[in-house]
Amino acid sequence: MLAWPGVSLCLEAESLITLEEIRGQIARCRQCDLSKARGQTVPGEGASRADVMLVGEAPGFYEDQHGKPFIGPAGQFLDDLLALAELSRKEVFITNVVKCRPPGNRDPEPDELAACDGYLRAQIAAIQPKVIVTLGRFSLAKFIPNTRSMREVHGRALPVEGMVVCAMYHPAAALHQGSLRRVIEDDFRTLPMIIAQAQSRPPILEPVPVVAAPVLAEQIPLFESFA
Repeated sequence: MLAWPGVSLCLEAESLITLEEIRGQIARCRQCDLSKARGQTVPGEGASRADVMLVGEAPGFYEDQHGKPFIGPAGQFLDDLLALAELSRKEVFITNVVKCRPPGNRDPEPDELAACDGYLRAQIAAIQPKVIVTLGRFSLAKFIPNTRSMREVHGRALPVEGMVVCAMYHPAAALHQGSLRRVIEDDFRTLPMIIAQAQSRPPILEPVPVVAAPVLAEQIPLFESFA
């Protein structure tokens, strides 16, 4: 059983759905208006049993054209970041919280996030990652809602329902704000240690209570050893 913050959800049935079946469901999806303007759906790709899952926000122009996640300029930077973490695309699974491109690369709307929520949950159930790396604030909000600031949690490993969630700035942030590049690179350099610690821990079979977001700052010192 796996529960997310504020939600009790059993994914045992969803875990029987394969990634290929999820991909097919996403391709046929018409649950929100993004389906009307998309070029292609972008379900995600990578290892089917990855220890590390990266979750971004939404596809951009290049992703919408090719149906693959993170292949534009931000994706090129992500490849560099993965190398810093001693990882490659073939070892991880990369997806987004929203599987279709919002027009003009705007932020995803609440109904669009809700429409894709079940797909992301099913992917997590199928892959069973030990570490989820959130890329950007919309991804972070899926696992740690109402976080006051990315500055508060970036680069830290936070236990969430039997997994480790590691909050990172979105790679595109460095393209728009050059001063963040070193910050993001340094955060990714911590991933090998975080992953090794997560891999050495026995699986947690029952849901673990998640501390409410308003007191997250009080909990961060408890997890300093991960960062």
